[in-house]
This record gives sequence, structure tokens and C-alpha cells, in this order.
Amino acid sequence: MTQPSTGLRVGAIGAGRVGATLSAALGRAGHEIVAVAGESDASRRRSAALLPGVPLAKPSDVARSCDLLLLTVPDDMLPNVVAMLSASGAIREGQYVVHTSGRHGLAVLEPAAAVGARVIALHPAMTFTGTEVDLPRLAGCVFGVTAGDAERELTERLVADLGGRTMWVPEDRRTLYHAGLAHGANHLVTLVTQAMELLSQAMDVTSDGSDAVSPADTLRPLLTAALDNALAQGDSALTGPIVRGDVETVRAHLADIAATAPHTLPSYVAMARATLERVVLDGRVLPIRAAKLASVLDAAEVPTPLDQQGPLDHQGAPAARPRSSRR
Repeated sequence: MTQPSTGLRVGAIGAGRVGATLSAALGRAGHEIVAVAGESDASRRRSAALLPGVPLAKPSDVARSCDLLLLTVPDDMLPNVVAMLSASGAIREGQYVVHTSGRHGLAVLEPAAAVGARVIALHPAMTFTGTEVDLPRLAGCVFGVTAGDAERELTERLVADLGGRTMWVPEDRRTLYHAGLAHGANHLVTLVTQAMELLSQAMDVTSDGSDAVSPADTLRPLLTAALDNALAQGDSALTGPIVRGDVETVRAHLADIAATAPHTLPSYVAMARATLERVVLDGRVLPIRAAKLASVLDAAEVPTPLDQQGPLDHQGAPAARPRSSRR
């Protein structure tokens, strides 16, 4: 089948952050966004902002109205959505059906393929806000894609229209690909948030706050440099007490974290162990010193059940704790 040379009629099921942003980007690239499906108030507001004039419709109506159906629903919902649309006849032969799940490949689209649809897995390696600021971020964004030979040309065209770059991921490596992204990006947010909590507890409360430096201000240049160095140099970018073999510094860290923010202790210990393993393997920390560090980490009392982590605030996060008296 010859690939279309003009803009496609695109419909999106799921007006979340990803769906609204990608639909808006495709619209700006010359495709016609004919309809979107989104039920929540947030989805409706997002659609109104990024896709003005595009009608909201039922999923089945969206599927019937388009040449390219974009499925941007959560991973666990995707199999059911594909099965229902395929069984109802809303998906048709020759239609392009594209999902944006990182975890899933083409297998989840098998019901659509069975009725003759042309299926593609296209996942942006990017985090989204669901606002206008996302659109320029797509420039140079890598898309993890999986498609058959017959769909390869269109897949590359869609990625180019979105301003991105194509990374071909084999069907059996989709979950591994997604795990790498989630471990790097999602867990980074948790790590940075915990670091800001620790710094907020370390700030001098006697200051009048007029020239106060926030935890974010403190971390931004440090984390930016660390990220750039890590991406360029890998493990060689590691610095800090684990790499130096500073046993007593690590011991002091553990004591203050346990007293002030015990909910952060498990992640600190886990990351310290992982860091220690890497610097032992590359020879920067000698086995004797590594054994001492490992012993200190093993001795840390790491709370695991939520009921051992102290009170939670109204949003379900660990409540603020009194500052440690250690200095």
C-alpha cells in the first residue's frame, strides 16, 4: 500500500498530557485532528487549550472518524480499549492504529491487526505537562518505535512530523526499554524531591527569609552538572563519599537521615549500595574499604512498612519531622 502523501485525518483516544500534546504537534505539522476522546475535566481543559475547535467524542466515534487512530490511554487500559474497538467494528481495514505506550509493542494491537488495521507502537521518551511548553520540547525527542516493514515509512514520517528522532525497539525489548526510561526519569523525580526535603530540614530557620536560597536553587546547578557529566562520562562522573571511601561521612548521613527523614533512608541505602558496587568493580574503592562501607549500610535500620514511616500529611506524603540535633 502506498503511504499517503498528504496530511492524515487523526483521532486521539485519551486527551491526557501525551495525547493532547502529540495531537497538537501533528496538527501543526499539517495533519487534521478530527476528534478526541477524554472524559475528565482536566482532559477537557487540556483539549480546549491545545486543540481548540477539535470536538470531543465517544471513543468509538473517534475511531470511525479518522485515518490514523492515536491511542494514548494508560498501559493497563490499552488491551481492553483495543479489543472493544476492534470487536465493535470501530477499527477498520487499512486504518493506522498507533499507541504511545512504552511498555507495549505490537502484540497488544493484535485485535486491530486481525481486522486489517496497520499497527504501530510509538513512544516518546519525554515527560509531559500537557501544556504549550511541551511542544518545543519535542524537537529532537527520541521516539521508541516498533512497526512492521510495511509501516516503517509512515512511522518515520510521523516521528519527523513530531520533530523527533527514531529509535527502533524490537518487540521483545519493549519492557526493558521502558524500564530504563522509568528508572531514569520517574525515579529521578523521587530522588530530587527527597533531596529537597533533606535540604529544607537543613536550612537555618532563624533567617528572616529575605535572601533565602531555596532547596531547588541549591540543587539546580549541582544536579544539572551531575546529569550532564553522567550522560557524557557514565560512571566516571561519580563523586562524593562513596567514591572517596569516606566511611564516617556515610555513617553520619545515615544517622541524620534516620532521625530527620526516615522515609528517605531506604532509597539512600539502596542507591549507596548500587554506587558502591559500581566503584568497586572499576577499582576506585579497594575491597577493604568497600567492606567497611557495606557494613555501615547493612547496619542501617531501614523502615519498610508504611506504618513505620511516621505520620503522613493530607496528600499521603511523609509529614515533616523535627530537625535532627546532630551537626
